[in-house]
Amino acid sequence: MADAEHNYKFNVSMSCGGCSGAVERVLKKLDGVKSFDVSLDSQTANIVAAPSLPYETVLETIKKTGKKVNSGEANGQARDV
Repeated sequence: MADAEHNYKFNVSMSCGGCSGAVERVLKKLDGVKSFDVSLDSQTANIVAAPSLPYETVLETIKKTGKKVNSGEANGQARDV
């Protein structure tokens, strides 16, 4: 049986469309990201990732934009940020 894809959810401090745009740009370039939904209104980034893409890699990628990640979940389980 193939590994299931991952669902990652992050609460990210984003104050403007440019902020959410920056997060979207880095997710677009990340190998293993199947789809994502970045919401400025709810301050969240939801990512559907291939089994090969670990939580930590997605977290570090979002942090590289300079945005503060307040909390994160992997497949419904709270994880460290």
